[in-house]
Amino acid sequence: MLKLIIGNKAYSSWSMRGWMAVKQSGLPFEEIVVPLYDADWDKRREGDEFAPSSGKVPILWDGETVVWDSLAIIEWLADRVGREKFWPADDSARGMARSMAAEMHSSFAALRRECSMNIRQRFPDYKPSAAVEADLARLYELWAQARARFGTGGEFLFGEFSAADIMFAPVCTRIVTYQLPLPRFAIPYMQAMFLHPFMQEWIGGAQAEDWVIEKFETLPTA
Repeated sequence: MLKLIIGNKAYSSWSMRGWMAVKQSGLPFEEIVVPLYDADWDKRREGDEFAPSSGKVPILWDGETVVWDSLAIIEWLADRVGREKFWPADDSARGMARSMAAEMHSSFAALRRECSMNIRQRFPDYKPSAAVEADLARLYELWAQARARFGTGGEFLFGEFSAADIMFAPVCTRIVTYQLPLPRFAIPYMQAMFLHPFMQEWIGGAQAEDWVIEKFETLPTA
């Protein structure tokens, strides 16, 4: 059985991606949640299970094989169960989906920095900075292109639920948490994402957690 080590569901966006990827694979797995930044955090990160990733989560153990980083986990699982589980069948759609997933992985620094994930919180008074507004403009441009070119066969970015949706799932929660402006075309996509059973299960787990990280519980300043 696979073993997935993740951080707090309320706060850990990368853990969310890794967890959703394992769920999408359909493979059975053991889920281990470790509270981020608690009193034992530094000591825990030195343990053998964390060593390959230098203490970062998520970490997937598949027998003796260890895979960390959410995008790497997606690709590992796609090799295990079939790439069609994660990526569109059409070549052009698959190329765009991979590019979007990679851009989400490496970009949107202002959005990440100013709008940390906190599924349980709402910040209706948050005013996005110019840098966050630029990130949002790019984000919605990507969503619009995917939906217009390849999304007609379903509710998600490329029609059927895919790795691209997994990569953007935490962004959807940030949009709600910080009450960020949302263009009309994106509303059905957001609704589909929040109704997806993986999203529902993750949010339920986040709501049930007792851990609170104070630095993520206050209104950020741009």
